Amino acid sequence: MNHVILQDQSEPIRVGKIVCLGRNYVDHIKELGNEIPSSPVIFIKPASSIVRSGEQVRIPDYSSDCHHEVELAVLIGKTGSRLKEAEAMDVVAGYGVAIDLTLRDVQSRLKEKGLPWEIAKGFDTACPLSDFVPAAAVTDPHNLQLTIKVNGEIRQDGNTRLMMRTIPRFISEVSAIFTLQPGDILLTGTPAGVSRIVSGDQVEAEIEQVGRLKIGVA
Repeated sequence: MNHVILQDQSEPIRVGKIVCLGRNYVDHIKELGNEIPSSPVIFIKPASSIVRSGEQVRIPDYSSDCHHEVELAVLIGKTGSRLKEAEAMDVVAGYGVAIDLTLRDVQSRLKEKGLPWEIAKGFDTACPLSDFVPAAAVTDPHNLQLTIKVNGEIRQDGNTRLMMRTIPRFISEVSAIFTLQPGDILLTGTPAGVSRIVSGDQVEAEIEQVGRLKIGVA
């Protein structure tokens, strides 16, 4: 059972499902040679994939090409189903920093065969997460600089204004498929610059107004 911390709230929040949006930044789509999607590319990570800032991630032995992807995480605070975009932000409780770890070699092999690729995205430690700040603490979630450094070198440096799908649109689309519940987390996609991490690396992700997340690679 995994929990996250929402600042200014006394009790930890139990995490439900982690719903992730792929291909939401055009430059990232281009760097991987993918097509721009006409509908949202959605996948789920289990709560068991969460690790906290200061902890270590472990790359599974069935992969030799693990990539980092810094993302804005959205914490859901209210139940919502089939939400309209105009009301979607009402269910947002807070924002956090996430790193979506992806086994790129495994993902590519599975995609070539037309198979699901959860084992490339949902393995243990695949979802490093920071604590969350209340939604009111963020002036505009669609204009936040997000960066990631590996061993002090900047690898990703982008802005959430480059997202193809806005947060309310993503919430509306997701809630038409899955009922959103308190403790659910949405990951909103990553900008360009994803690259490989290996054992011994130190990774630091930061999103302005939201926070910082540091992990080591075992």
